[in-house]
Amino acid sequence: MIAAHTVRIRGVDLVYDVGGPLPPRDGAPSLLMIGQPMDASGFAALASHFPDRTVVTYDPRGIGRSTRSDGRADHDPVVQAEDLHQLIAELGSGPVEMFASSGGAVTALALVAAHPEDIRVLVAHEPPLLGVLPDRDAAERAMGRVLAAYQSGGPGAGMAAFIAMTSWPGEFTEEYLARPLPEPERYGMPAEDSGDRDDLLLSGRSAAVTAYLPDLAALAASPTRIVIAVGEESAGRLAARCAAVIAGRLHQEPAIFPSHHGGFVGGDHPFAGQPEAFARRLRAVLSSGGSNR
Repeated sequence: MIAAHTVRIRGVDLVYDVGGPLPPRDGAPSLLMIGQPMDASGFAALASHFPDRTVVTYDPRGIGRSTRSDGRADHDPVVQAEDLHQLIAELGSGPVEMFASSGGAVTALALVAAHPEDIRVLVAHEPPLLGVLPDRDAAERAMGRVLAAYQSGGPGAGMAAFIAMTSWPGEFTEEYLARPLPEPERYGMPAEDSGDRDDLLLSGRSAAVTAYLPDLAALAASPTRIVIAVGEESAGRLAARCAAVIAGRLHQEPAIFPSHHGGFVGGDHPFAGQPEAFARRLRAVLSSGGSNR
């Protein structure tokens, strides 16, 4: 059984789901799965492969069921890290193990830096930290093209530009920046403009996520075992390159996981991954011990 709960935090009613008992069986830590801008529903397939664990998922501030009252529309990983700190305290079962994907991995790194006692093991999967890249200026310009395509052409145009950017193999070059943006139909996106300009990925509301710079000294000093992870199909792509840089600065090699950036999502997703194989790998990484150094 999965039970939904709400914890009231300053500026948001944060909704989270718990599958399994609290406190967990046999003193095991809860397994918290987080994403950004993904809500809890994106982890259903992955969570189903951990029937022996108490799995917690949540909708980040202002996403899905977590309605905010702070008068803001932006998504800041430092703010969301404090939300998670409050959520972990609400669970009342001590430090958690965490799988964090994409922007959720950025938030998780902010949480470890601020509250290292909250997490025993963090698996941070492909955090899109543009500022750590050697070609960060070109990457920011490429992201600017995505935002401009969305504002001028709508969701289909914006998402097509985003897919082209995130699937580009290697560093962003003047050649890439001079390329015409793809037509939406190339990626099965509608060419018609729906008028929507509120998309979390494309509107600029999540700019603080990609602009975040981790406190590497705090991460290295943390008792949390940090594992930076990448998908085996992601080599050379934007988020995997960011992950590789962070892993190197933490003196580790990235852990390789099955599939791609969303390799844990199920067949109901348009870009389905391999959730069963992904879960096996995650279970092995969580249980492997070791250090974040």
